[in-house]
Amino acid sequence: MTTSLVHTRGVGLKQATRDTGIIVKRNAMRNVRIPQLVLFATVQPVMFLLLFNYVFGGSIGLALGDAYGGKYINYLLPGMLVQTALFSSIQTAVGLTEDLAAGVIDRFRSLPIARSAVLAGRTLADMTRTLVVMTLLLAVGFLVGFDAPGGLLRTLAGICLCALFGFSMSWVMALVGLVVKTPEAANSAGFLPLFPLMFASSIFVPPETLPSWMKGFASNQPVTVLSDTLRGLILGDEFLATQSRSLSELILYSLFWIGAIIAVFAPLAVRKYRRTVS
Repeated sequence: MTTSLVHTRGVGLKQATRDTGIIVKRNAMRNVRIPQLVLFATVQPVMFLLLFNYVFGGSIGLALGDAYGGKYINYLLPGMLVQTALFSSIQTAVGLTEDLAAGVIDRFRSLPIARSAVLAGRTLADMTRTLVVMTLLLAVGFLVGFDAPGGLLRTLAGICLCALFGFSMSWVMALVGLVVKTPEAANSAGFLPLFPLMFASSIFVPPETLPSWMKGFASNQPVTVLSDTLRGLILGDEFLATQSRSLSELILYSLFWIGAIIAVFAPLAVRKYRRTVS
């Protein structure tokens, strides 16, 4: 988080960081008190994983041939982790609009805290919840036959990178929530731009199998880049041998997308928040 974002209303960086920590704790405790939030957030990606693996795995697995150990789940799961981070970010928009409707944001406004701390705390708390959901999804993947030849450390690095991507997308959804202002609209508005990113990507199938007019977009958009980076980390050389980019290039490209999304949408969300509560 940059100083320009947190140094607001005469609040210094040190205090703003502390304020952000308090907001993180507040939102994290809400997840603890209402465990159904994490449960339902986990059910959807697990259903996606199982349905795509067992319903489409046969036909897509035949197309992949002997690659990835002959298991579609090995190709699918890294992409599903990215999809989980993508869809989990919608909860930032929904949670923010719920706080607006309940008057929680008005109470925050009366306190001498950095206004950006409210958004930073929300996005960081949601990133923590996303980490929990992705860990549970990975466990289910191992139960249905997923292999991780890259090893434990590279798998954990992939999870952390994916969580950072979810954090960046939470800033997009924070802006969406502040614009639409109701939970129902936030849920619909959040899903709308994510579906093209999800299906026109390498989450489910290699981009080479897509129509020629879609390949350029699908190969370079952030969801594909993150999915391929996770595959490079988790699956290792077997996947990287099929790619034109090295693992280091994929990681740098992923970090570029994460940084670019935060650089654009975090200031926009903070600016909109200031106008909303002023």
